[in-house]
Amino acid sequence: MKKFKIVLVGGGSTWTPGILKSLTNHKETFPLDQIVLYDVDEERQSIVAQAGEILFREESPETKFIYTTDKEIAFKDKDFILCQMRTGGYPMRLKDEQIPMSLGVIGQETCGPGGFAYGMRSIRDMIELVNDVRTYSPEAWIINYTNPAAIVADALSLVFPEDKKILNICDQPVNLLRSYGRLMEVDEKIWEPVYFGLNHFGWFTHLYDKDGNDYVPLIKEKISKDGFIPVDAEQRDKSWLDTYGMVKDMLDDFPDYLPNTYLQYYLYPEYKYHKMDPINTRAVEVMKGREKRVFEECAAIVAANTTKDSKLVHNDAHGDMIVEVAESIAHNRNQIFIVILKNDGLIANVSDSAMVEVAATLGKNGPRAFGVGEVSTFYKGLIENQFAYERLTVEAYLEGSYKKALMALTLNRTVIDAKKARKVLDALIEANQGYWPALK
Repeated sequence: MKKFKIVLVGGGSTWTPGILKSLTNHKETFPLDQIVLYDVDEERQSIVAQAGEILFREESPETKFIYTTDKEIAFKDKDFILCQMRTGGYPMRLKDEQIPMSLGVIGQETCGPGGFAYGMRSIRDMIELVNDVRTYSPEAWIINYTNPAAIVADALSLVFPEDKKILNICDQPVNLLRSYGRLMEVDEKIWEPVYFGLNHFGWFTHLYDKDGNDYVPLIKEKISKDGFIPVDAEQRDKSWLDTYGMVKDMLDDFPDYLPNTYLQYYLYPEYKYHKMDPINTRAVEVMKGREKRVFEECAAIVAANTTKDSKLVHNDAHGDMIVEVAESIAHNRNQIFIVILKNDGLIANVSDSAMVEVAATLGKNGPRAFGVGEVSTFYKGLIENQFAYERLTVEAYLEGSYKKALMALTLNRTVIDAKKARKVLDALIEANQGYWPALK
């Protein structure tokens, strides 16, 4: 069996240990010749990488383990590039969340003005990344799950329209499927999902088992009765438990389909704003919680020179998903995943150029998507409005247009008011100097 050479961009991420563990667990079915961690932050990456090096020494010693800040070393002659970068790191995420909150609108990592700001930063680095990868590995698969995935995917589709080996994907649908599995006490892999929408803005309409039975009505009933928690609730910070808890509210108001958790920010912006702490935002929670735990545990692994008994290196939905995606492509398995693709009629009555999120099989020739036909007026209206916001955000970046940036934020359902949008935009421009192009 061929051994693959892969790169993990964003090697200093707190998600890296889980991905590395998934790679060692899949070594028989997805063997690696080489794994390279790449990050622009050498110090941050080094902490995670040293722990990863020990993990691979213990569990996959035949794999060459490298970590670097050199693009040529990272990208030359590789098969898969797995991308999870965070431009600006957590300090900029904190600004993304706190600045909008200070001006009366939701501050959230990927939704609303925070997602807008993050997206404007991510576009530049993702375009640079694709150009760098294509310089050194013209045929490599770029599997991107950099947030905000909707904005990044739209930008890449416009800048690289002929590149058929860029795949944009998000782990939240998988997290939801695993959480439904926990709720129903079944393995989520028994289901063939039907899903439509945009990234962080979609719905499961059906979950069929091999006999054609649809679990969605049963899941709705169970959530209505018992509520909803993530599959890894014991490892989640409180804000995530609250986020999953809101699914019950969304189903009470809009019971047609199972909603993505992020829809709560768009459906209940005033309610969510007043429930959020304008100072101790989720970024603070992550830095004091998950980030602190991960780096302390990495340091403990290095000090002990073993991963034995470590609580850090365990499988998670994020790690398993990205490895299984690469494996399905590499071995032409045509497994079903929820991916982000140019619409082109997949949702029949939504703009063809929108980057929509739907179920698709993945093999050596890329995704083959399952269309969902037309959607009803309410869902079409929500999707078209959100798509307009996303496209205007990308155009604002590519054209350096203040007007389009203002239009984007005015359209966003977490803002709506143009005067608020202008105040937030001006504050974000000031905070993002050096990351955004000049907007005129």
